[in-house]
Amino acid sequence: MSIQDIDPPTQAPVLEVRGITKRYGHVEALRGVDLVVPPATVVGLIGDNGAGKSTLAKILSGAEQPDSGELLLRGERTTLATPVAAHAAGIETVFQDLALAPDLDAASNLFLGRERRRTGPLGWLGWLDRSGMRREASEAFERLGVQIKDVTGPIASYSGGQRQGVAVARSAFWAHTVLLLDEPTAALGVVQTGQVLQLIRRVRDSGIAVVLISHNMPDVLAVCDRITVLRLGRRVSDLSVEEATTERLVADMTGASIADDPRTANIDCEAGST
Repeated sequence: MSIQDIDPPTQAPVLEVRGITKRYGHVEALRGVDLVVPPATVVGLIGDNGAGKSTLAKILSGAEQPDSGELLLRGERTTLATPVAAHAAGIETVFQDLALAPDLDAASNLFLGRERRRTGPLGWLGWLDRSGMRREASEAFERLGVQIKDVTGPIASYSGGQRQGVAVARSAFWAHTVLLLDEPTAALGVVQTGQVLQLIRRVRDSGIAVVLISHNMPDVLAVCDRITVLRLGRRVSDLSVEEATTERLVADMTGASIADDPRTANIDCEAGST
């Protein structure tokens, strides 16, 4: 399949990336990448090492700035100059390190950096509404199906799956546009992976779009509605999950699907010069 064969999603996108480029010195990490994220949809973003997935995630989270191209949120062009700007736009990201505070409890991690103060004079003095935050955290975990027996226990005592669940739930709690997940099932067991995938489905069903970056092909096929493949900094395919198979995705990732197409042969030639 060639780039010209890509059929765009029919739903109006909540997030759209057009022609994004990013260069680090002589290395072109992104070469005019497009990405379309419809509302309440899980979009898989896959590709081999060096395909540009992490660079694109950093741009969407406000941690990096593109050299050219544009970002549109709900059809309006926007600039995500900082992670704070991305948060204000309703975009939340869960990176592989999870960014959890191990000595704090689950509720405190959910509100980390966004703590609620008590009302009245005590709030003016900086007193936190800990009971209110724990109540809201418990409701959020229950709504998303994250099984936390004691939200007052330190994160350090949780299993890997529970920590991942807290990290995803925290971002889903604050996101109102897009949730970016970078390898959320890495290093998890089968049962814990299943719990995280179910959590992703619940986030989507709540109306939030999800961009899932993963090397795990079965996970991508199990939970995604659409799958975008990057190769050497370019988008080479954008498929519905009904169109996608492991063989087809691997072919797109490795270039086997475009090797014999004269219209796209120049992609490999250009990439070889970087």
